[in-house]
Amino acid sequence: MAWALKLPLADEVIESGLVQDFDASLSGIGQELGAGAYSMSDVLALPIFKQEESSLPPDNENKILPFQYVLCAATSPAVKLHDETLTYLNQGQSYEIRMLDNRKLGELPEINGKLVKSIFRVVFHDRRLQYTEHQQLEGWRWNRPGDRILDIDIPMSVGIIDPRANPTQLNTVEFLWDPAKRTSVFIQVHCISTEFTMRKHGGEKGVPFRVQIDTFKENENGEYTEHLHSASCQIKVFKPKGADRKQKTDREKMEKRTPHEKEKYQPSYETTILTECSPWPEITYVNNSPSPGFNSSHSSFSLGEGNGSPNHQPEPPPPVTDNLLPTTTPQEAQQWLHRNRFSTFTRLFTNFSGADLLKLTRDDVIQICGPADGIRLFNALKGRMVRPRLTIYVCQESLQLREQQQQQQQQQQKHEDGDSNGTFFVYHAIYLEELTAVELTEKIAQLFSISPCQISQIYKQGPTGIHVLISDEVDFSVQLNYQMMINLSAHGARAVLLEQSVLFSRSEGFILFCLLSS
Repeated sequence: MAWALKLPLADEVIESGLVQDFDASLSGIGQELGAGAYSMSDVLALPIFKQEESSLPPDNENKILPFQYVLCAATSPAVKLHDETLTYLNQGQSYEIRMLDNRKLGELPEINGKLVKSIFRVVFHDRRLQYTEHQQLEGWRWNRPGDRILDIDIPMSVGIIDPRANPTQLNTVEFLWDPAKRTSVFIQVHCISTEFTMRKHGGEKGVPFRVQIDTFKENENGEYTEHLHSASCQIKVFKPKGADRKQKTDREKMEKRTPHEKEKYQPSYETTILTECSPWPEITYVNNSPSPGFNSSHSSFSLGEGNGSPNHQPEPPPPVTDNLLPTTTPQEAQQWLHRNRFSTFTRLFTNFSGADLLKLTRDDVIQICGPADGIRLFNALKGRMVRPRLTIYVCQESLQLREQQQQQQQQQQKHEDGDSNGTFFVYHAIYLEELTAVELTEKIAQLFSISPCQISQIYKQGPTGIHVLISDEVDFSVQLNYQMMINLSAHGARAVLLEQSVLFSRSEGFILFCLLSS
């Protein structure tokens, strides 16, 4: 018996089958999913997709893009079509960035004839390194003392005004420029990508950086705080001539690929156009603080007046006495971090309230901020005071009370079993940090509400009766279990018995004489 199997192979039958399969594959879209399924909207909400979306400008045809920044360096040919461009730079080489006015006629008329400020930064591209940026930069500063990560090549730059660089921010420079005039700034990046890899065994891939530019216009108070535009691009920095070799290697690899494979990659462009991005989170705080003048360790000159001197150091902030409370809001906690010189960690603790910060253990803070700043932040959170190098206790007494006390001590020696009705004295603590004669003079004058100028000299009298003039060269520190007498005399008097005396509660041995001037 023969079997014959007949299949309907008409074109319309095949087409109808394909349509049914396609409809079945789309049948789940728009319907409620079960507990075990997942939605594509949830997938697109993952951080990796959010990060890609954040780097792209919003789809708004009416959005004004007033400026365009072009880095005059070729992009890598080994980048896939839908990935961000990557540009290789040589360490220390000057690269031009053209600042182009991209406004249409009538757009942003308020900046016509005025200057704008642009802030350049070299930051980490990887999110993991962004969270430890402060520790990474501090480690680089330790290994490369006196160097900067980002510099401006001023002689080659055109149209920039008042370039500045904060000595505490090695990766940031800023300047003013007129959008109506030609402006080109030449930057130099002095760190290489492999300096921030976890372990260096040779042949490791370097971490990518980002060059970000934030531009601001002047407000009614004359401060450049109103944001106009931000853009950035991805770079990798190699040792001198290393970027050229890497570019050549990538080009040779692409030439060996088939035409079909080449279609998956971007062509290499002669210049790199910085794409729009969000402004740097700490930009407001940086702009509100004064910036010292530009001082480049790789240039033979510096610009700026007054605080622009290369020897100028910013004045230390006043000591902070406020303590963080559990009821502190996240906004108040951010202000507290700024006041206590922890501004580099404000991004990490954006949503932390006072209670959240106070719950952190010492190990937690050190792991987040690193050993140096972690210990400092932990001590600030716990309100720990710095232990002084020397603490002395001072009591003011009159001559009559002093004689009365001596008589009571003599009577007590005669009647050792009797009760002593000694005079009650109140002592004041004086904390010495520098152990210098000037510090001691100022602390004594402050305690007795007199001017330090009234104390002309301070002498130390030893057990043999000799008088030694106290100075920074003479060790006047008080050892434990020593008692010293400071006598404040009228000007010109050098007698031992004076109208008022100050007792140091540290056993016996020395007498300090403070001679007061008129």
